[in-house]
Amino acid sequence: MRDPMFRMALVLGLLSAVGPFAIDMYLPAMPQVAADLNTTEAGAALTLTSYFIAFGLAQMIYGPMADAIGRKKPMALGVVIFLVATVAAALAPTIGWLILARAVQGFGAATLMVVPRAVIRDVATGPAAAKMMAAIMIVISISPMLAPLTGSLVMAWGGWREIFGVLGAAALLSLFLILVVLPETSDPLHRQPVRLGQMMAGARRLLTDKRFMGLTMIGGFGMASFFVFLSTASFVYKHQYGLSPTGFSIAFAINAIGFFSASQFAGRLAEQFGMERVISLAITGFTGLTLLVTALVWSGADALPLVVAGLLVANACLGLVIPTTMVMALDPHPDIAGLASSLGGTIQMLTGGLMIALTGPFMDNTSATMVAGIALCALLAWCAAAASLPRLRLRRMV
Repeated sequence: MRDPMFRMALVLGLLSAVGPFAIDMYLPAMPQVAADLNTTEAGAALTLTSYFIAFGLAQMIYGPMADAIGRKKPMALGVVIFLVATVAAALAPTIGWLILARAVQGFGAATLMVVPRAVIRDVATGPAAAKMMAAIMIVISISPMLAPLTGSLVMAWGGWREIFGVLGAAALLSLFLILVVLPETSDPLHRQPVRLGQMMAGARRLLTDKRFMGLTMIGGFGMASFFVFLSTASFVYKHQYGLSPTGFSIAFAINAIGFFSASQFAGRLAEQFGMERVISLAITGFTGLTLLVTALVWSGADALPLVVAGLLVANACLGLVIPTTMVMALDPHPDIAGLASSLGGTIQMLTGGLMIALTGPFMDNTSATMVAGIALCALLAWCAAAASLPRLRLRRMV
């Protein structure tokens, strides 16, 4: 990858990390939020769910906007919204206020997920785009490894409200990068005005594209497995294993290392073996490993090292799936890359939110229900792959 491309990937990675950082940094604080705002753990978890739902729906706005007016303006607008909501969250007097503020925060952060993907599509395709996506993952990988630790350190110094002060500073840095450092990559000649008819036609084209939908659902259920983990891990690690916020942060970071380390090999493996084969093998490995971990935990082997190690290896397989499915889904649609990115992202986020809602009533703050929820998402992702990728057949599972 040439140096200018790597520098752009670095900037895009820093921008793309803001949304995940707003999730991961907040995780150690959820038990304290529940106590301070006199709510239940389920009520505190709604602050995460509202973020995900708004994050997903907002992508349908930023994608078409990016196709119409370029890439930089939608990103700047979203960051400003994120900043205002972050201040509101820091001042929240009730759980209802915080839930609403987190929803608006997610609405703003969505721009930093969908528009950078369209920027990648502007400047690269195929394995080159996969390499660029992997380079972005290097920066994003800082989030699950350092954000919870940063959150626990901030809580030790102040409290959960101060976490939003740090996120506000990150928003200001992002605004500087967008306005000063990031170039505009959208060709004005290829821009499309936001017209409802064209948007509906483009959405219909994508929704009826079996390949696009299949790849999107593979990534959607794969991401849903991580969302289920996010919504339950802080309570499981606290109640079952007695971990402090710092201990949880370390365990969480270990769980995430596999995903982001493996994602760095996605582009190289795609060049050598083909993207479809990489997805097929990786999603099969992810499903098999999560089912194995679930079987061990349910048999009574639920020690913390086994759970953490099992999810580490399983997430390594998932790290090969997510960036590769993103690239493959967008490649055939360069003329509506923004819409394709936003629609795909919306479907994936809503899938994640739906799986949290479906598995939530069965969660009891134990590792047994947590890993079972993760395995269910993995199995659904494999089914989506079996239906949409010719290379994957049932016989590969046996």
